[in-house]
Amino acid sequence: MPLHPVETKPIAWSRQPITDEEGGAMLRAVLTLFGKWQLSDEESAVLLDLPLRTYRRWKAGQPGRLDRDKKARLSNLLGIHKALRLIFTDPQRGYAWLKAPNAAFGGCPALEIMLGGELTDLMRVRRLLDAERGGW
Repeated sequence: MPLHPVETKPIAWSRQPITDEEGGAMLRAVLTLFGKWQLSDEESAVLLDLPLRTYRRWKAGQPGRLDRDKKARLSNLLGIHKALRLIFTDPQRGYAWLKAPNAAFGGCPALEIMLGGELTDLMRVRRLLDAERGGW
């Protein structure tokens, strides 16, 4: 079979922000994920950078407006979940990993890092997992 040249061109980059509909779907998925991770409402509120009362209202099905920061948090939380599902064939091991001591974080569990409350804390855990699973 002869080889044929394949023309490649860089794809033009265009900004595609997360829509409100996508953000709502992400929020519903993350609320389910928090249950799998067995997080308290207090922990969940910190991860989303919400006051506890607001988080509980969102959890009850009355979400408010999702700004860029909240959408970025949701994206990183889902990225962490995706990476754990790719690394661990048993979902329960992936859920447990979050609370297990981790040498990469000086013996602290990843959840403790994430509960620092900053978006960059979520990104730090996601970057570690993405590196473990081999990037994209």
